[in-house]
Amino acid sequence: MVSQQTQVITYEYPLSERIRTLLRLEDLFTRTAHFAAREDPLDHHAALAAIFEIIDVAGRADLKSDLMQELERQRQVLSTFRGSPDVAQDALDAVLKEADETFSALASYAMKTGQHLRENEWLMSVKSRINIPGGACEFDLPSYHHWLNRAPAARFADLRAWLAPLLPVRDGISIVLRLLRDSGKSAEQVAVLGQFQQMLSGRVAQLIRVRLADEPACIPEISANKYALMIRFTEPVADGVGAWGGSRPRQSEMNVPFELTYCNL
Repeated sequence: MVSQQTQVITYEYPLSERIRTLLRLEDLFTRTAHFAAREDPLDHHAALAAIFEIIDVAGRADLKSDLMQELERQRQVLSTFRGSPDVAQDALDAVLKEADETFSALASYAMKTGQHLRENEWLMSVKSRINIPGGACEFDLPSYHHWLNRAPAARFADLRAWLAPLLPVRDGISIVLRLLRDSGKSAEQVAVLGQFQQMLSGRVAQLIRVRLADEPACIPEISANKYALMIRFTEPVADGVGAWGGSRPRQSEMNVPFELTYCNL
């Protein structure tokens, strides 16, 4: 088992396009919050660029309905545990309340996800330039340069207003992925000479999680289908001056201990 005193890294591998989309959006919302909370114009530029990525990834018309259907399904499943002596009722009530509130917020937003941003002509002009390498320089977008030089509080207020209608989607993703991750049970495994294979034998999973110590550095390359899971552990190769990752990672020849978790809602 990976020691609690050891620094560990968690790698997640989605087994469906739906979960892949949710993981991408989770990462983008986290990045947006990180940069928006700072004051430097370059941080707010990064936050706005992440918001633009959110509306691109979330552009699928059925994302909101998918989240609402999953929240409703989870509400029905969790409600069956009311009164169970094996379940902390306060925690259960808190999750159900959170799911109810997020479901209502999603239902009240009539537009397609991110439509309020697509209807903002100035934002879309900025987005079209940001997508071009080096395209957001001050001589290309003087109005954007002006915005970046506004007071940090004013920029933050704008970012918060642009992000606010997207927050129910963020909250829905957070609930679904939290329940998904909590659904799994971890098992200790060893990749002999850096390779691991396991037949799924009817096991259904939506997400695979691999946890292992960061030293010695071994990187799992995960592939899976409905029949089997394959993990190949590789090691980074430094370049001539000692920088990390100078060449393509090489196959590890160590026996690599790790924790494996199959998650399914």
